[in-house]
Amino acid sequence: MTDVKPNVLYFDCSSGAAGDMFVGALLDLGVDFDRLNSALQTLGVEGYSLRADTVVKKGIQSTKFEVDIDEGIKQPHRHLRHIVDIIDQGELPDAVKMAALKTFESIARCEAAVHGTTIEKVHFHEVGAVDSIVDVVGAHLALHELGVSRIEASPLHVGAGTVKCAHGIMPVPAPATARLLEGLPVYGGEVQGELVTPTGAALMADVVSAFGPMPSMTILKTGHGAGTRDLPDRANVLRAVLGVAQTSDSSDEQITIIEANVDDMSPEFYPPLIEAVLEGGARDAFLTPIIGKKGRPGHLITVMCDADQVDGLVTILFNNSKTIGVRKRTESRVCLDRSWKVAHTEFGDVRIKMAINNGHTNVAPEFEDCRARAAEHNTTALAVYECAMAAALRDDLDEA
Repeated sequence: MTDVKPNVLYFDCSSGAAGDMFVGALLDLGVDFDRLNSALQTLGVEGYSLRADTVVKKGIQSTKFEVDIDEGIKQPHRHLRHIVDIIDQGELPDAVKMAALKTFESIARCEAAVHGTTIEKVHFHEVGAVDSIVDVVGAHLALHELGVSRIEASPLHVGAGTVKCAHGIMPVPAPATARLLEGLPVYGGEVQGELVTPTGAALMADVVSAFGPMPSMTILKTGHGAGTRDLPDRANVLRAVLGVAQTSDSSDEQITIIEANVDDMSPEFYPPLIEAVLEGGARDAFLTPIIGKKGRPGHLITVMCDADQVDGLVTILFNNSKTIGVRKRTESRVCLDRSWKVAHTEFGDVRIKMAINNGHTNVAPEFEDCRARAAEHNTTALAVYECAMAAALRDDLDEA
């Protein structure tokens, strides 16, 4: 690989996606297996060992990531709270912990919806839970090691036919997988069997910011993560392409705008409305004072989001405001490439957002981090902000 720092990762999912394929592809790109293995050992899960073997699938050399279970060690019964405890105790970057917990919560939420229960009661199979923990945490840790700022993927090939599950024969994609894939572009094809697993679906849904053809990039390296099965007409691999976006400072992207006029709602309900749409996946949300019909004062609610978030955010707007109709449109916007670093201040760690503009780097401490550190140390958010900014200006920063 050259000395050029990669900033974009693209997954080719023409043979589906699974957790082990995801990790294998990133190891094939050059993520260090020993570092990954050492970090995973801090989770305190016993009764398994890891391997990364070189295999050939239909003429393509790939990395097969394997979790070998020791059948002599009985695995305990695990629910989501147990998974949370395991991840929390690991010696992992905070960003990796948060990302892994989000993925497990997504899996538990979809399993709960399918089985008509709560996420607290969802049962992770004794042996399957070990595989899932290793794959999910390993995937997010490997992505953290790569340090790319943007991840894209092709539409997901889910397979066809049926798959045998613990509850019987199910159509492909299986019910929980189908829920995890909601809002993502998928297709079936002629390959019989399950090509996208629940873990693979959850990871793709959580980390991929755009689905479509390969973006314009200079390719630095290509990796292949091997699946377990041998497919009749193609290599069962997940291809990962690491590169540098050809537009180094900015990139065009499509954004959906949702708007609503409200002139009959108490002002005290606007802050929780904005909070609700942001928690629901909006990129941004804001209010603009307006004068409506008959000279009546009101507010224009504007929400910016990805196309796959529209339906959910429209529902949030209807549930949390008095609007009876919304408008939506797609616009193109130009964004500077962004990345995150960490400033280690006297008050604790603060994330720093970095944006490059014509060779000049704009830096901004994350306000929520400043507010949290201020509350912990009985000081002001401004004091923490200035301390973090001083570290950024000295370039005294670590990778996030």
